[in-house]
Amino acid sequence: MKKSTIWILAAIMAFAFFGLLYLQITYLRESIRLRSDQFDGAINRSLYQVSRNLELDQTKKYLNEAFIETQKKQTAAYNRSLTLRNQLQEETVTQQQRFKVIAPDGSEFNAEYSTSSTVQSRPKSQVFQPPSKSGTNAISKTIFDMQDEQKKRFLYESEIMNEVANRIINTASNLPIEERVNLKGLESSIRNEIKSNGIELPFQYEVVDRNEKPIYQQPLFSVKNKRDYYPQPLFPNDPPDKVAYLKVYFPDKDSYLFSEVSFLYPAILFTFILLVTFIIMIYITFRQKRLSEMKSDFMNNMTHELKTPVSTISLAAQMLKDGSISKSPEVFKHISGVINDETERLSFQVEKVLQMSLFEKQRATLKLKELDANDIVVTVANTFQLKVEKFGGNLDIDLEATESAINADKMHFTNVLFNLLDNAVKYRREDVPLELMIRTWNSNNKLYISIEDN
Repeated sequence: MKKSTIWILAAIMAFAFFGLLYLQITYLRESIRLRSDQFDGAINRSLYQVSRNLELDQTKKYLNEAFIETQKKQTAAYNRSLTLRNQLQEETVTQQQRFKVIAPDGSEFNAEYSTSSTVQSRPKSQVFQPPSKSGTNAISKTIFDMQDEQKKRFLYESEIMNEVANRIINTASNLPIEERVNLKGLESSIRNEIKSNGIELPFQYEVVDRNEKPIYQQPLFSVKNKRDYYPQPLFPNDPPDKVAYLKVYFPDKDSYLFSEVSFLYPAILFTFILLVTFIIMIYITFRQKRLSEMKSDFMNNMTHELKTPVSTISLAAQMLKDGSISKSPEVFKHISGVINDETERLSFQVEKVLQMSLFEKQRATLKLKELDANDIVVTVANTFQLKVEKFGGNLDIDLEATESAINADKMHFTNVLFNLLDNAVKYRREDVPLELMIRTWNSNNKLYISIEDN
């Protein structure tokens, strides 16, 4: 597979994984936001109902007091009217009755009133006569009087209601909030209201005035951020300068919101694991691709590097067959040295082949040791001299370097020099005798080696 194809597939898979991860994170954030809005709405409704209940309780209290007072006034007025009527009758029978009055709030008080009736005697022989016209007018007048009495009673009760309303507005708002509300008892009221909205979380609260001065505060009440509490005015119909505010804080709000979407965490975790696994697989793929290319390059180079010493040894063996060579000890020694050097070089190549198995395990290391570059140059030149002379060329060396010690791998460093010289021979010009020059010199505390050809 081509490297470009691998990059395209990797890009597509990365885009898909990051897109999926982005969608999951976006869905998680949106779920938390919606859950937070629902939580805020439920808490605001609960606190509004708490404030509303306080207003209703206060109104009920004043209505109960007004009801009891009105009952007492009506009882006294009724007793006075009966007494006056009884005084105008010649023959009356007076009865006194005692009873209990129960107010809407459950309180009781005793009341009594007297009833009187006129007793008249009538002869037994008297026969019942149908009512006359004057009697009919009397009945109509009685009905009219009853309706008028009900109207007056209605107007009187309306006046009582207005009086109570004015008392609530004028009197209650002038009282301190501590006398109007049981501030410690607000905790149970708040807990019941938020529970009715499906929320059961620990909370803290305080009551402050309009200047943010605490009026009542729960022990250990602390808010890190002012945006974390929920404010609610108590008795919002009071004058603005007397309105108190209830502030409620939920320390575990964040954990509550995140617990509602906890099912998304494993999905994001698995997606992240798949992404990491994909990245590792891409890395391994590119590494295997690189190792494959290294093997291919190695085989190509090894073929070239094995042919050079083999051809040199073959050339030296042919020269040994020449009878004149055996008569010259120096030439014979030189050719024998070349064969020995090339044989050693072949053993290096074999060792290099064996080391390739270590490349896959990434354990291949260079065998560095201190060498004399001038000595290696001389050895390479002597070995390569036979091949250059075969093609009618000339090889010269110029060792100007005085500090030639280096730290290198002998096999690889020698191969570099042999490859450069071999390329010069392989790509020489057929019509021009080959001229090669190997030079060494020092400059700026460095060792320079150059191989020149024509």
